[in-house]
Amino acid sequence: MTLQETIKGSLKEAMMAKDTVRMTVIRGLMSAFTNELVAIGRTPQDSLTDDEVLTVIRRGVKQRKDAIEQFTTGGRPDLAESEAAELKILEVYLPQMMSREEIKTFAEAKKAELGVTDKTKVGILMSALMKDLKGKADGSDVKAVVESLF
Repeated sequence: MTLQETIKGSLKEAMMAKDTVRMTVIRGLMSAFTNELVAIGRTPQDSLTDDEVLTVIRRGVKQRKDAIEQFTTGGRPDLAESEAAELKILEVYLPQMMSREEIKTFAEAKKAELGVTDKTKVGILMSALMKDLKGKADGSDVKAVVESLF
């Protein structure tokens, strides 16, 4: 069963439970999946691969985090709370991300492997790490860990 099919099944569960927030989020995801299919030149009846589904979900997570930040700075905690509730629902479908300690271990090994000794080659290290950790670690966490190494 693909991730997209699993999410469709979750929509039915949310409808039965009358969980309006979850229904709204999953319907938005389904719409985003269709938009992604059209954007990459496939028909709306096709299915996305699990990697493509995760990309769409990550995009939604990033949008929610940005919205939470903007609503918080704009003095709208009520809207920030609703975005946070949606964010929690989206994060259920994402794989567990690496912790900063795990990233640091990986980054130190990659730093030694590439022979990066000073801050001028941080870009090379970041590029290699992001390629290796794509989908396994949050980019902002990787950046923070790399900056802490120098």
